Amino acid sequence: MRPLPSAPGVAAAAALLLLLLPRARSDEHEHTYQDKEEVVLWMNTVGPYHNRQETYKYFSLPFCVGSKKSISHYHETLGEALQGVELEFSGLDIKFKDDVMPGTYCEIDLDKEKRDAFVYAIKNHYWYQMYIDDLPIWGIVGEADENGEDYYLWTYKKLEIGFNGNRIVDVNLTSEGKVKLVPNTKIQMSYSVKWKKSDVKFEDRFDKYLDPSFFQHRIHWFSIFNSFMMVIFLVGLVSMILMRTLRKDYARYSKEEEMDDMDRDLGDEYGWKQVHGDVFRPSSHPLIFSSLIGSGCQIFAVSLIVIIVAMIEDLYTERGSMLSTAIFVYAATSPVNGYFGGSLYARQGGRRWIKQMFIGAFLIPAMVCGTAFFINFIAIYYHASRAIPFGTMVAVCCICFFVILPLNLVGTILGRNLSGQPNFPCRVNAVPRPIPEKKWFMEPAVIVCLGGILPFGSIFIEMYFIFTSFWAYKIYYVYGFMMLVLVILCIVTVCVTIVCTYFLLNAEDYRWQWTSFLSAASTAIYVYMYSFYYYFFKTKMYGLFQTSFYFGYMAVFSTALGIMCGAIGYMGTSAFVRKIYTNVKID
Repeated sequence: MRPLPSAPGVAAAAALLLLLLPRARSDEHEHTYQDKEEVVLWMNTVGPYHNRQETYKYFSLPFCVGSKKSISHYHETLGEALQGVELEFSGLDIKFKDDVMPGTYCEIDLDKEKRDAFVYAIKNHYWYQMYIDDLPIWGIVGEADENGEDYYLWTYKKLEIGFNGNRIVDVNLTSEGKVKLVPNTKIQMSYSVKWKKSDVKFEDRFDKYLDPSFFQHRIHWFSIFNSFMMVIFLVGLVSMILMRTLRKDYARYSKEEEMDDMDRDLGDEYGWKQVHGDVFRPSSHPLIFSSLIGSGCQIFAVSLIVIIVAMIEDLYTERGSMLSTAIFVYAATSPVNGYFGGSLYARQGGRRWIKQMFIGAFLIPAMVCGTAFFINFIAIYYHASRAIPFGTMVAVCCICFFVILPLNLVGTILGRNLSGQPNFPCRVNAVPRPIPEKKWFMEPAVIVCLGGILPFGSIFIEMYFIFTSFWAYKIYYVYGFMMLVLVILCIVTVCVTIVCTYFLLNAEDYRWQWTSFLSAASTAIYVYMYSFYYYFFKTKMYGLFQTSFYFGYMAVFSTALGIMCGAIGYMGTSAFVRKIYTNVKID
């Protein structure tokens, strides 16, 4: 048995996990100010409007910096680093409740190179993002005339900041001062700050960024209702068909029990009972199969917990908090992966359990990190802010080796010891039964391809809202909808895989383990196909970086969703198979 990590190792792992959580900070991170206390305006990123993930440092464009050089605090979480947040001090002198009259804060000496940079940004509709007290502000770099010959830069930032007591509750930016870009001239950048009292409560200050008319549209409600009705219909249909069919099967098998040997031999035996000696035979490639099931169970646990946390806490109010929470929960739920994957591998008679543990622990992290590192090379070539720093890569790798792997080991040991014994209701024959010929639509490949249609149909409307919030400029906040969709997806997936497995077993084909997993996992294929439709017809993305980012991470998302659906389908089908073979009398 591999030794558990030492106390220093556990301490180091705990310290790494603490990186994911917001730390206690003063000033803007306590969100309280004294009169005339410093208020920091952070410059974040700049990039093309149609390519949300293609962002660069704000000062990669030849903007100038304000005269104030000192800064009292700065913070960046792991989630912010992975999302490409690049906070840089603007140099503007802003104090709480202290108005600033319009004035110049810096001057740009516009040579030909700088003008070309601004012209390129204006042609590609560059916009920039700033933060005051964690409140985002957006502005456009400039605009072109109707003929596209002359280009203008917005030079005056008019800030209106609302306060309620000692807290900032509202920020608005108005861009003015349109100046034509002419080489070898000087452009003065100016700003002003106006403070005004607001009745907005601090807890409600992010409401202005939400879009209830989009997320709570009647189509959204109708899609949930439609999916819910489909669940009721599907569950009722499955229950009726299976209960009536199984009752007839049980009656037929009971009648066969009363026959003598000669009548039984002359009788026409068929159906799922005939494969009782092979139905609990270990699946092919049990090491990979059990690792996929364990990973799918962990992804489901992470999804459930993160959605519940997002329903309780407004995670969208903190930069990178959703990603940080997901990483923390994924690391903390590693024992779930080890328990279900390790116990299944033990029940299937696997002997290389350490190898299975390593594959289960690193299957999802390797897929995500491999995709991220590939896209990272493109981001580095583009000098984009999405390029992951080396220190962040080291931190992620340390979390995998010093947190995820030890916790997965604990779960594997518990799973093997607590539920690793094969307690099947039927004895497994020594010699596999030959699989008879059947009609083409009963082949496992056909069942796998058709199995993902209904699960995808229950979630594809919600996919549109999720895609829009991630790839466009919407903040997703209706996590109650997401929870309902997750529940509906689970029910539909289990019902579909049970029906598929019943038909397969009735055709005397006992290869149900991989079929149940893949028929549910094929939902990922339809989701990824839908992502192509969304890219070409719902967005205006362009360029190598944005396209690679989109299709790379959509492949990761679809694969993770498929593994989760496959695990859910297998677990439900496994309970069904065990139940029907427990209730029938086997010689």
